[in-house]
Amino acid sequence: MAVFAQNKKAYHDYEILEEYEAGIELKGFEVKSVKLGRASLKGARVVMRGGEAFLIGASIPSYQAANSPDNYDPERARRLLLNKKEINKLIGKEQEKGLTLPALSLYNKGRLVKLKFAVARGKKRRDKREEIRKRDLERDLKRSLKYR
Repeated sequence: MAVFAQNKKAYHDYEILEEYEAGIELKGFEVKSVKLGRASLKGARVVMRGGEAFLIGASIPSYQAANSPDNYDPERARRLLLNKKEINKLIGKEQEKGLTLPALSLYNKGRLVKLKFAVARGKKRRDKREEIRKRDLERDLKRSLKYR
């Protein structure tokens, strides 16, 4: 399983509550571009519209700019492939106050491109600082134990 793109900032900005996996509807030249690692998930999130899930904010440039369609938009909304039960559950989660659905990573499963996203709650600034402080303390502790 190769990871093509990750949103590392999402783990810092959000408290991850649940993770989901979904197929993503891409065009052929987008799949080639993703497999080369050109996709970016910075600021990407999942939204529910009309009983369907869409990935917005992700940037997937075309494989060959000269051969792409004239009206191609690398930032377009891309439909996610989920079953009805998951969609209904996610619609309820999205409408809950304070919850969002950030994209975490794009990867392959067999020959298919999959998206991992999460139900998450935004962290406050103090929570982020506390997490950084804990990480630093753990790193210092490991260093001191290593030299003993």
